[in-house]
Amino acid sequence: MSAPNASERKACWDARDELWKCLDVHQDQTSACEKHQREFEAKCPAQWVKYFVKRRDFLKYKEKIQNEGYEPTEGASKI
Repeated sequence: MSAPNASERKACWDARDELWKCLDVHQDQTSACEKHQREFEAKCPAQWVKYFVKRRDFLKYKEKIQNEGYEPTEGASKI
């Protein structure tokens, strides 16, 4: 598979942004954003989809840690 050209990259990023906006509005309820999810998967290479899904999860986790602080789980080593 060849690398996406500039217009294909832009279409992918736009589809990703629309999906993320929908997920934010619907508090991560994927059933409300199925149309956007299908469009995102259709416009982006599969490897990019995997990366963007992991990236969103990381960004959400990072935001939670920054807002709520870090609480180690019981039994976690205290280094």
